[in-house]
Amino acid sequence: MDPMDRGMRYTPGSSDKEWEQAVTFLPASDNKKLEKKRGPGKVGFVVGLVILAAVLALIIGLLVWHFHFRKDLKMQMIYTGTLRIKNEVFVDAYEKSESAEFQELANKVRTQLQSMYSEDTLLSKYYVDSKVQAFSEGSVIAYYESEFAVPVGQKAAVDQAVAKLNEIYSSKIRRVVEKQGPLVFDYVVSSVNKRFASHTRSSAEEIITSPGFPDTPYAANSLVQWQLRGDLGHVLKLSFDTFNLEENCANDFVRVYDSLVSMDKYLMAEKCGFYSPSNPLTFISSRNVLLVTFVTNEVGNYPGFRARVTQINDFACGGKLTGSSGSFTSPNFPSYYPPSTTCRWDIEVPDGKYIKLKFPKFMVSTGSQNSCPGDYVQIVACPEKFQCDNRRCVDPALRCDGWNDCGDSTDERNCNCNASMIQCRNGFCKPMFWRCDGVNDCGDDTDELGCGCSVGQFKCNNGQCISEKQKCDGNNDCKDSSDEEGCSRDGCKVSTFECGNGRCINKENPECDGHDDCGDGSDESNCSLHTQKDKQRATRRQLKQIISHPSFNAYTFDNDIALMELDSPVTYSETIRPICLPTSKTVFPAGETVSISGWGATREGANVRIINSTVCDQLMNGQITSRMTCAGIEKGGVDACQGDSGGPMSYIGTDRTYLAGVVSWGDGCARRYKPGVYTNVPKFRGWIKEKTGV
Repeated sequence: MDPMDRGMRYTPGSSDKEWEQAVTFLPASDNKKLEKKRGPGKVGFVVGLVILAAVLALIIGLLVWHFHFRKDLKMQMIYTGTLRIKNEVFVDAYEKSESAEFQELANKVRTQLQSMYSEDTLLSKYYVDSKVQAFSEGSVIAYYESEFAVPVGQKAAVDQAVAKLNEIYSSKIRRVVEKQGPLVFDYVVSSVNKRFASHTRSSAEEIITSPGFPDTPYAANSLVQWQLRGDLGHVLKLSFDTFNLEENCANDFVRVYDSLVSMDKYLMAEKCGFYSPSNPLTFISSRNVLLVTFVTNEVGNYPGFRARVTQINDFACGGKLTGSSGSFTSPNFPSYYPPSTTCRWDIEVPDGKYIKLKFPKFMVSTGSQNSCPGDYVQIVACPEKFQCDNRRCVDPALRCDGWNDCGDSTDERNCNCNASMIQCRNGFCKPMFWRCDGVNDCGDDTDELGCGCSVGQFKCNNGQCISEKQKCDGNNDCKDSSDEEGCSRDGCKVSTFECGNGRCINKENPECDGHDDCGDGSDESNCSLHTQKDKQRATRRQLKQIISHPSFNAYTFDNDIALMELDSPVTYSETIRPICLPTSKTVFPAGETVSISGWGATREGANVRIINSTVCDQLMNGQITSRMTCAGIEKGGVDACQGDSGGPMSYIGTDRTYLAGVVSWGDGCARRYKPGVYTNVPKFRGWIKEKTGV
């Protein structure tokens, strides 16, 4: 384009306008200046008397009306609004108000608006009619005017009733309106406004100018409005390459709306004065429509404006920013950002660094002093996450789930626990499988309340309570048979060890602890070899035979144990070590820490805790037998898994390590509330000795 075309000139010439425009010239402010001077005559004197009498009669009539009939005075109120029709698809014919398709849908909207207003007794009383001015895409958006004849004293009440109706028909308040009619309205927005409009169809690029530009100044007392459209899936960009209006916006102004009607709700900006071509005004719509309104008064006419209208592909803003520094801007900066736009930037800096944001220029549409009901910038340290006191960010779904995901327990404070967890009195939630394991997990003993047995009862190893008389009666009254363990003919009771010399040792797990408690060494006999350090490698061995337990159940995994004999002995070293076998009477109580390892482990020695057998049986839906034991970890994420089967669950004693269990099965791997299940080795001590002699 020639640079001269961007300026103003006042010589005759053709206009390059492509948009249809509506121009209305308002009456001059002083009509008397336009009348010719003429002196009064005799006839004029008589006419003057008649007029005077008529004026007096009119004044008297107005006074009577004012005092007796003013209560019936009504004013015209026009509500301009938009609504979205969800169950209609936009067609090109809807852009032509004279088309049959436009008229048919407009009549449906008009009928349904009347039905909508009839729901309110006040609105139905004063409603006159409605008219649809335009339709646009998405699904179909209707732009309409509704007229009401309202008594002067009822104006505020009608405004309130319309606002209430807007809320009722808003998608945020009521998704489905009963008996709404054939059209489904997603939202309805109305406001008081006067409309001056003309309609035209947009193309790739068009020019709109103030009337007379660039040849003459714009006219006085005019109202001009452009309804601008783009193709579906596009937004409109409006750029003023020339803008020169009166400085006072109370006299002349341009208003830009993100809509096809002049509603304050969609007002993007009101502009007047002068803007340099080097820093032009630019606006971008939120969808494929824009409305430009130009208003002038009777004084101070100026050259006017010229603007370019282009349609561009709908854009997306935001993104992920990484590195040690960078910058980002609002869309269309330094000019106006589009309305109804949400941009999100995820900022990530190197470990050990914090983020510092600096806004060299910051201008947004603000609301009240203490809040931002309009446009705002929100800075969230943990976007869509829960921020711990230690500044760590965790998934909000992990809040109050019984696990210390923050590391400082922030996510587990002041919680309301669901039925699958222990509700601690101090506001924490704990996994149910920590109940009755002898460890104060809650910190206030809530998880250990109600776990003891009454006087005269015996507490089984699995937490079950039975009568003292049922101990050593030859029946397995405990589900884990612990009431019959340690019973013998010489009277050694539960939790005692019968020595070879007949002595009873009242000590838990006295076998192979390095102390001759019996005096005859029987409690230290048949113990495994101790570690012998050497510098030899770990070596490969073939299997001579595999001895599976004859009662193994492949469906329930009960009796899940097997023995493997090597084809030749191995030499112990730092990487090849033996483990002590427990006796049949050994008890590894709930709450004790054990270590699990296996062929599938990514690291050695994952520590877990033994879980109360009764609680574990409840968690695993009754699948736990007395030949199984359970273990898990409070933080979750640690468990034996596929490839670990057959690996040891080790209990580290004072100076020896015992084989407490063998990796057996589980519900998935390391799942919360689903502990790992292990073969209970003490239950198979007799079978192991029978097959190996150890």
